[in-house]
Amino acid sequence: MAELSVQDVDVTLGRHEVLRGASVRVRPGELVTLLGPNGAGKTMLLRSVLGVVDRGRGKVRAGGDDPARLPAAERARRVAYLPQSRPLAWPVRVRDVVALGRFAHGVSSGRPRGEDAAAVERALSACDLQALADRPCDTLSGGELCRAHVARAMAAEAPILLADEPTEALDPLHEHQVMSLIRGYADAGNAALVVLHEAALAARFADRLAWLHGGRIVADGPPETTLTPARMAEVYGVRAGVRRIDGDWSVSIAGPA
Repeated sequence: MAELSVQDVDVTLGRHEVLRGASVRVRPGELVTLLGPNGAGKTMLLRSVLGVVDRGRGKVRAGGDDPARLPAAERARRVAYLPQSRPLAWPVRVRDVVALGRFAHGVSSGRPRGEDAAAVERALSACDLQALADRPCDTLSGGELCRAHVARAMAAEAPILLADEPTEALDPLHEHQVMSLIRGYADAGNAALVVLHEAALAARFADRLAWLHGGRIVADGPPETTLTPARMAEVYGVRAGVRRIDGDWSVSIAGPA
């Protein structure tokens, strides 16, 4: 088990301050979603955790260590990362793409064996990809390819998951399937930090919603206290109706605030 802690992180690109004192904590067993408009710094926050971009200030710990200072293989074993941009146009089998998630465990090429093979099969099954396992990836739909990448991240079986818009291009059924999978991952004692755009979907699955606006976390708490019309107006600049019926959430957008 591992905990993710991001404290007062600043990131500046050129003259543009992307993150300003951003802080968020994800404990084992928690699924936290990052919400915010385009350009708010959500992707940059995930990249700053990994040390892909320089932090001007602040501290990040994943299981007690700064991921940016860990050897690449150890970082990959500790933190699985699903980036927002994940193009794949060549005819690699789905099963082989998912097996890439075991690279940090010593699987370099060929057919994985033992526990590595079992991890790949668990990820294929969880993402409903068994029937597509031997299909070339360049024959998949956008949603199918998205699920293959989610399975790759899951196959790593790292204690921390960073996922940047994992439901992009998915139909409603597979949106819920992928989020249910990540919810189960967290319930097993792992920590998940996930970027989403759909507030209702985030509220349905997350323990906490972290709202990012102007490079800062302006609110962090359970959906019951943070998903409000006022928050939607503050963060997204929209007039929104928020309802909860029988434990589920509905967010309707009426127009600009």
